[in-house]
Amino acid sequence: MTTRRVLLGLLAGLPLAACQTQQMAALPPQSAPETDFDRWYIGTVKDEPHDYYLVNRKLMKPELQRQVVPYSGGHRPGTIVVDIDERFLYLVQEDGTALRYGVGVGRQGFSWKGTATVGRKGKWPSWNPTSTMVSLKIASAGVRDSGIDNPLGARALYLYQGNRDTLFRIHGTNEPWSIGEQVSSGCIRMLNEDIVDLYERVPVGATVLVRRGGRSRV
Repeated sequence: MTTRRVLLGLLAGLPLAACQTQQMAALPPQSAPETDFDRWYIGTVKDEPHDYYLVNRKLMKPELQRQVVPYSGGHRPGTIVVDIDERFLYLVQEDGTALRYGVGVGRQGFSWKGTATVGRKGKWPSWNPTSTMVSLKIASAGVRDSGIDNPLGARALYLYQGNRDTLFRIHGTNEPWSIGEQVSSGCIRMLNEDIVDLYERVPVGATVLVRRGGRSRV
């Protein structure tokens, strides 16, 4: 396996935009203490066909930790509810609680809201930038194979409306410092260990409500 130092170098050069979207704008570089990868990564998790890095959660706000919380939203168990404003994703449970994850969301003007279903699931997905992203020089043309340097991370849930792919995803990230922030090009990003956990809990066909301003429908 490629050495950790080489992989971290690859991560440092990745673009922020991680999803295919129908409308894009050039995103300025993010400024933060993110380049200190040795602080953010404290180990590796065995996975197939790639291992992924375990995040130092001490660097994150406590509310962004995966945790069980009371939930009275009235949604059926198994529903995924994403609150763009709060930067939380809820997986509704059967006992009046929800499993809550911290997430990164779309920048102003790029966040999507609506009702969808998990149309398909991808383990270590590949990524193909749209022609718009290529023309704006956000990413180079061509499919990026799965791996630790892929912006979609270890898993992806593909959001569909009917039989139509919305081009929005819930996916892992190799930028853990972006969790809790409004930085993506529209998709919902999670820590790799969190998307792996959610992936195992959610079947294809699950309902996904993405809401902003208290509303989930456009």
